[in-house]
Amino acid sequence: MSVEEGGIPGLGHHRQARWTLMLLLSTAMYGAHAPLLALCHVDGRVPFRPSSAVLLTELTKLLLCAFSLLVGWQAWPVGGPPWRQAAPFALSALLYGASNNLVIYLQHYMDPSTYQVLSNLKIGSTALLYCLCLQRRLSARQGLALLLLMVAGAFYAAGGLQDSGNTVPGPPPAAAASTMPLRITPLGLLLLILYCFISGLSSVYTEQLMKRQRLPLALQNLFLYTFGVLLNLCLHAGSGPGPGLLEGFSGWAALVVLSQALNGLLMSAVMKHGSSITRLFVVSCSLVVNAILSAALLGLQLTATFFLATLLIGLAVHLYYGSH
Repeated sequence: MSVEEGGIPGLGHHRQARWTLMLLLSTAMYGAHAPLLALCHVDGRVPFRPSSAVLLTELTKLLLCAFSLLVGWQAWPVGGPPWRQAAPFALSALLYGASNNLVIYLQHYMDPSTYQVLSNLKIGSTALLYCLCLQRRLSARQGLALLLLMVAGAFYAAGGLQDSGNTVPGPPPAAAASTMPLRITPLGLLLLILYCFISGLSSVYTEQLMKRQRLPLALQNLFLYTFGVLLNLCLHAGSGPGPGLLEGFSGWAALVVLSQALNGLLMSAVMKHGSSITRLFVVSCSLVVNAILSAALLGLQLTATFFLATLLIGLAVHLYYGSH
């Protein structure tokens, strides 16, 4: 079974089972991010600086990679690490940083609901760049599956959850923004197109880089997250006055940082041994986890649109990874 068909060439049953477990864990952590962030709210807002959470997440990933190399979980290359191969990861860090910051700026030019619906276009941009840059070919069946993923994400963002009227620490953005008027400016549309392009490019470029280099994954991650820490440290320092680095952090906030750090490491394994398309399915499937946790922890209600989105996601998975 090929990577595009959902498998990893040469894996035995036990390793395939571990690969499946890793994807399930990543899906769960993606889905838990928004509900956990909502549980961090104090008086309806996040009490810490978002740049602090991003910086601490990158730092945690860097420390975990360094630890895995120091204790020998992954072997160092013969002759020592080739530091010259670290330079290309600077572009990966820059692309990821640009993508993350565009998300923030986009909120000034459109309402959150419009952003959440239209941002699903990054599925299409990632698939297009995957075919062009990596010279992969997707069948009509696989193309239809990715189209269904885009539609499912749009349906979920448009009304998969609704506020039941209970007092909650802070609902996920889709539910909280459901009563806001829809709006988007021409500049917002251009920025959204740029965001979708950069998001897809960052994923495909990183996949190509990790597969091209014959280096241990932990060492590649060490390169990537070193640049990530430096970039986010500069962004944090230049973001102006605000709470200190750890000010406002709680146990929930620490769990957000740790889960995102672990998920980042899992995603890097997907990029090296799987594909950018696999990552798209993980993110889309995490919407189901997000909705269930939001209903259980935040008192939100699942709507008929959620079940329709779930059905479309399941159909997309079957079309892409099922037997032909």
